Amino acid sequence: MEPVRWGILSTARIGREKVVPAMMKSPSCKVVAVASRDLEAARAMASALGIERAYGSYEELLADPEIEAVYNPLPNHLHVPLTLAAAAAGKHVLCEKPIALDAAQARQLEAVADKVLVAEAFMIRHHPQWLAVHDMVRAGEIGELRLVNVLFSYFNADPANIRNMPEIGGGALYDIGCYAVVSGRFLFEAEPQRVVSLLERDPTFCTDRLSSGLADFGGGRQLVFSVSTQLVPFQRVEVLGTKGRIEIRIPFNAPQGEGTRILVDSGAAHDDAAARFVAIAPCDQYTLQGEAFSRAVRGVAPLAAGIEDAVTNMRILDALYRSAKSGAWEGV
Repeated sequence: MEPVRWGILSTARIGREKVVPAMMKSPSCKVVAVASRDLEAARAMASALGIERAYGSYEELLADPEIEAVYNPLPNHLHVPLTLAAAAAGKHVLCEKPIALDAAQARQLEAVADKVLVAEAFMIRHHPQWLAVHDMVRAGEIGELRLVNVLFSYFNADPANIRNMPEIGGGALYDIGCYAVVSGRFLFEAEPQRVVSLLERDPTFCTDRLSSGLADFGGGRQLVFSVSTQLVPFQRVEVLGTKGRIEIRIPFNAPQGEGTRILVDSGAAHDDAAARFVAIAPCDQYTLQGEAFSRAVRGVAPLAAGIEDAVTNMRILDALYRSAKSGAWEGV
């Protein structure tokens, strides 16, 4: 397959340190340019990673006729405006999560759905450990799936960090709660009917720093989660069925280029005495994500999840925010 020629919007850390180097490992992706409003920052990233061109504005990169697709890791409030600008320039877009600040904003992207591909960058959908768990659940290995429990936390009290700025989409629910929502949707292969939540906010930043939620998927199926930007770093996804359970030990920040393992437990004995580990071969989920999007651009494979999926995820986040204000269940 001819590699897709990529441009990178901004020198954001996640792109600079994780996503872009991983994409550059793949023969399906050719990163040809990076743009920043600070030309020197763009040049520094281009030099460090061996990227051919550096631009001092996003508009210059989008005007580059060689670029076919862009990766958009800008702050949350710029996801939709720059994705629309890229689409207007005929570029396909892989956009970091959350794709918007609310579902109404995300729906603006529906206008370009017939012109370019747009996907939200939930890399976990491409990691073999998630695919393995999905297949186990579908095969009935743990009986009937009833509960997905997600914990995800880190500690960040830096006032200059975008995750602590409410006006541009900071906070735990936006930043990592979206992963919990996707986890439930991915494993249940369904959408929640209603949600309820509790958010605790930082008194200075006013962002939610500890957010918990419960999503009712119907038929006795529940997603339960707690996410935090100011707790000890930890992450785990527990998948419980009527006959067994599965733990994804490093579900979201799986080490790049390394193997992982998932725990499968029949529950026949306490303290994991009846559990076994399933080894997952080394991989880089960001490389796999870039390859999957590039294949979709070339028409070799369908897009795993497009604009409608991203809008649905935002609708669920909207309902969780509404519930935090109303103190009641909110429909999705």
